[in-house]
Amino acid sequence: MEKVVVGLSGGVDSSVSLYLLQQAGYQVEGLFMRNWDSQLNNDILGNKAINNEICPQEVDYDDAVKVSIALNVPLHRVDFIKEYWEYVFKYFISEYQRGRTPNPDILCNKYIKFDYFLKYAINNYQADFIAMGHYARVRFNEEINEYQLLRGVDSDKDQTYFLSQLNQQQLAKTIFPLGDLTKKEVRAIANAQNLITANKKDSTGICFIGERDFKSFLQNYIPNQNGEIVDIETKEVVGTHNGIMYYTIGQRRGLNLGGMTEPYFVAGKNVTKNILYVAKSSEEKWLYSTSCLVTDLNWINTLKSDNFNCTAKFRYRQKDIPVKVTVLSEDKCLVHFESRVKAITPGQAAVFYNGVVCLGGGIIDEVYLDDQKLCYL
Repeated sequence: MEKVVVGLSGGVDSSVSLYLLQQAGYQVEGLFMRNWDSQLNNDILGNKAINNEICPQEVDYDDAVKVSIALNVPLHRVDFIKEYWEYVFKYFISEYQRGRTPNPDILCNKYIKFDYFLKYAINNYQADFIAMGHYARVRFNEEINEYQLLRGVDSDKDQTYFLSQLNQQQLAKTIFPLGDLTKKEVRAIANAQNLITANKKDSTGICFIGERDFKSFLQNYIPNQNGEIVDIETKEVVGTHNGIMYYTIGQRRGLNLGGMTEPYFVAGKNVTKNILYVAKSSEEKWLYSTSCLVTDLNWINTLKSDNFNCTAKFRYRQKDIPVKVTVLSEDKCLVHFESRVKAITPGQAAVFYNGVVCLGGGIIDEVYLDDQKLCYL
């Protein structure tokens, strides 16, 4: 029998993945990852669970233990705290210091779950494959002689956006047992097997860190720096902020601008001058752009052309946007939108699709309106 080591997180998705692989006849073992230590990493401010008798990670581990016992499979445990800090969290903080909006889940998948975890499972437990509870699919396309990453059938839960940095070697060793299921079906399977995680709430917040008061959390690592809030239309100073890293493009809440004739939203940032630009709700033109430069590219499959049409997502919950991609180099491409798009934000991920196939993705580096760089983004 082929052996599969499952990333068992203590949640319902990984629990059902373990069960389904067991039923499919694989030799299955679980491996619980611990990637964050609040005390070691100075995660104090904004952490409501810091004084809990049992931290949330240990609660998850206890649930993983109970699932492994119920299904009679071995469960192992490993710490990647140092690796997570080095390859995920340092980048996360550096991007916020630059006034950008990073996505740690993508880096966590690239470097931790499908790199360190994969190597650890192969080297220590002789795994033929690893499996995760993501809603995605992998298939080998004989025509192109490559593996393809496909969207999960549950469009509301599809997680290929977060998997867009995976490569051929990683996909060749990965199974996604939930790719053909809906979340409702997954919970039904868990309930039918009386798994303790069946009705457990999905994890939220920062990958492997969890829910935090985000503004307070960042203060653990980036000092506050007061600055001006400026109306981008009139150039009038309308307020003050205590750190531009706390705000995202398009944000409407938390600006604390009283006495205005209409609400404002975040329109841009000037990191050098520490200025937060805002615009009135009636001035949404400041949110729109027509193209962007994407860097740090990862193409999952070999490209047939340097110019092609496809669709793209620039945020996880965003609907697909028709685009034209012009590849400039191995790690850069220019992306033109079919029509103007709102709130394209440097630091976020651009992920490309051809129907159900995820082509890969990269990081939004610059944003343009009618070929003019938006210097406030």
